[in-house]
Amino acid sequence: MAARPVRPERGQRRCRGRPRRGPADGGAVTVEAALALCSLVVVLVLAVAAMSAVAGSVRCLDASRELARLAARGEPERGRAVAAELAPAGARLDLVRTGDTVRAEVSVQLVRPLPVWIGGRAVAVVEPGVAPP
Repeated sequence: MAARPVRPERGQRRCRGRPRRGPADGGAVTVEAALALCSLVVVLVLAVAAMSAVAGSVRCLDASRELARLAARGEPERGRAVAAELAPAGARLDLVRTGDTVRAEVSVQLVRPLPVWIGGRAVAVVEPGVAPP
C-alpha cells in the first residue's frame, strides 16, 4: 500500500508556492499602516507646534527689546505702539522702571485653553537726561 502524502499544517510552507496564511493575519498590515500613519501625523503636528512656539518667542523677544530701548530713550508710548506691532496678537506688554533701568516684558498665551505662556524680557539703562514718568 502506498503512503499518503502528509498535508502541511496551516502557516507552514507547502512544497510549491507561497506559505499559507491563517485567517488571523488578514488585516494585520492594514492596522500597522494605519498606526504608522497616525504616529506620523502626531509627530508632524508636534513639530509644527514647536516651530510656532519658537517663532512666537522670537517675536516677543524682539518686541520687548524695542519697548525697553524706546522707553530708555524717553518714548514709552511710542515703544508700546512699536512693540504692539511686533508682538503676536493678544500679547501682554509690561514696562517697569526701577532706578536707572527699564525692564520690558512681552508675553502671550501659546494655546488658549492651556495655561502655557511664552515671552521675552529685555532690560535697558535709561539715557541721561530722561525724566522718570
